[in-house]
Amino acid sequence: MSERKVLNKYYPPDFDPSKIPKLKLPKDRQYVVRLMAPFNMRCKTCGEYIYKGKKFNARKETVQNEVYLGLPIFRFYIKCTRCLAEITFKTDPENTDYTMEHGATRNFQAEKLLEEEEKRVQKEREDEELNNPMKVLENRTKDSKLEMEVLENLQELKDLNQRQAHVDFEAMLRQHRLSEEERQRQQQEEDEQETAALLEEARKRRLLEDSDSEDEAAPSPLQPALRPNPTAILDEAPKPKRKVEVWEQSIGSLGNRPPLSRLVVVKKAKADPDCSNGQPQAAPTPGAPPNRKEANPTPLTPGASSLSQLGAYLDSDDSNGSN
Repeated sequence: MSERKVLNKYYPPDFDPSKIPKLKLPKDRQYVVRLMAPFNMRCKTCGEYIYKGKKFNARKETVQNEVYLGLPIFRFYIKCTRCLAEITFKTDPENTDYTMEHGATRNFQAEKLLEEEEKRVQKEREDEELNNPMKVLENRTKDSKLEMEVLENLQELKDLNQRQAHVDFEAMLRQHRLSEEERQRQQQEEDEQETAALLEEARKRRLLEDSDSEDEAAPSPLQPALRPNPTAILDEAPKPKRKVEVWEQSIGSLGNRPPLSRLVVVKKAKADPDCSNGQPQAAPTPGAPPNRKEANPTPLTPGASSLSQLGAYLDSDDSNGSN
C-alpha cells in the first residue's frame, strides 16, 4: 500500500531480466480502434453512402510484406451501417492518403485522379527525353513559346491596369450624375405634358357632355295629359261652406244667378203663321229698334212677388248683354 505512488521500484541484487519470459504474439494480430471514415464511400452490397467523418469501431492490423521507406502499412476493417457488410481500406504513405481495398467504392476523388494523370504525363515525358535529344529540343521550344505568350499576356494586363489608373473617376461620376439629372428632368417634362394632355381631354369631354345635356333639355317632349281618376273626388278634402250673409238671404248674391230665377218658367215662342204658309219671315232691318215683346219674351207671371220679377229682369239684362 505504501508503494502506490512510488516511481522507482526496488529491484533485488540478484534480479536477472533475461529470465523473464517474453510474450510471443503473432505479427498480423488485430486491435480494435476507434476511427473515422477517411473519405466518402458507397457500399457495393446495399448502395448505402458512408460520408467522411463517420465514426466506426474498426479492427486494425499490419499489412505483411508491404513497407514504404521503412514505414509499415496498416489495414482497417469496418462494417456498413446498413447491411453490416465488411469494408476494408489501408493507408497510403506515399500519397499521404488512404486506399480503398474491398467492399466499397470511393466517391469524389476527381482531384486525386487529376494529380495522378499529371504525374503520369510528367513521367512519360521524362522517359521520352531520356533517349531522344530531338524530343528534348522540341519540348524546350514549346516551353519557351508558352512562356513568351504568358509574358505577353502579363504585359497586356499591366498596360491595361496603367490605362485604368489614369482614368478620372471623379469626372466619370460627375458626368453620370449630370446625365441622371437630365434624364430625371426629361422624365418630369414628359409627365407634365402627359398630365396637361389628360386635363385638356377631360375638359373637352366635359364641354361635350354639357352641350349634349343642353341639347337634350331644350326640346322637352310633350307629355300626355293625365286622365282624371274617377275616384279622385273621394280623395279631395271637402270645401268649407261659405257663410251666407243676411242681405244675401233677402235679395240674393250680386253677380250670380239668383236662386229664385229657377221659379220663373220661360214660355216657348209660338210658330209664326207666315212661316207655316211657306213664306219666310222678313229679316229685321239693321239699326231698327228691337221689339219690346221680342226683347223681353218672358211674360210676367200673375201673382208673383216683386222679388221674382226683379230676378227675371236681371236675367233678361244678362242675356241681352251677352248677345
